[in-house]
Amino acid sequence: MKYIFLRTVLVCSILFSCSSESENSIDNESGNPVNVNLNRQATGSSANDLLSDGIFKKMIVEVGYIDGFKPTENALNNFKDFINTRVNKAEGIEFITKIIPTTGKNTYTLDEVVALEKLHRTQYNSSTTIAVWVLFINGKSSNDTNSSAILGSAYWNTSFVIYEETIQGLSDGTFEPERSLLEASVINHEFGHILGLTNLGSNLQSNHEDAEHPKHCNEEDCLMYWAAETSQGIGSVLTGGKVPTLDAQCLADLKANGGK
Repeated sequence: MKYIFLRTVLVCSILFSCSSESENSIDNESGNPVNVNLNRQATGSSANDLLSDGIFKKMIVEVGYIDGFKPTENALNNFKDFINTRVNKAEGIEFITKIIPTTGKNTYTLDEVVALEKLHRTQYNSSTTIAVWVLFINGKSSNDTNSSAILGSAYWNTSFVIYEETIQGLSDGTFEPERSLLEASVINHEFGHILGLTNLGSNLQSNHEDAEHPKHCNEEDCLMYWAAETSQGIGSVLTGGKVPTLDAQCLADLKANGGK
């Protein structure tokens, strides 16, 4: 299954970063201090914690979105299904959504994305709960070029950003994909990276990492394929109108690292 755009689109950007800052927050339930630095580690480093229930029995997904750029309910429901299908959390998955005031910006550097997380994120890891932050942002990435646009970036172990305004500009028009399908594809793809795909914290069970596009699957039908396609006129982003799924090799990687 290939992604077809009117122009070349880079589906994601993976950033291998960690934080040495010493910061604390207060857990809303227990009142105990929380080391937020545990949620500011390298992408993929918490893959086993996210997938298994060895330590963390519950997952909280905090969805922040700039006012006016909320993702569709269909995309969020697809994301919830994707998580429930892939991770083991005996106490379940909880979603929290919050509106973030407009910023007046139309382009964001990664540092600016991080600053928004630090300002607005409220959920962090606690004793048996692991927290994920997803930001849906207005504007575009500062790394966009005239020929390519970034739709999402996984940048910490439990954090990723979706460039919602860019997605909206590439969907729901004549010969363009349905917005909710494009959203769901990018969301699931980025979450796949923090689950350690491909070769990013969930060890390869077979040789399927794309040598030309590291940390992506080499199978074109897989959700974790590099997924950039030059255009030949206006086309549909999703062949068959369905969100791509993980192929057998990526599924094997997740299962070997504690997932379903």
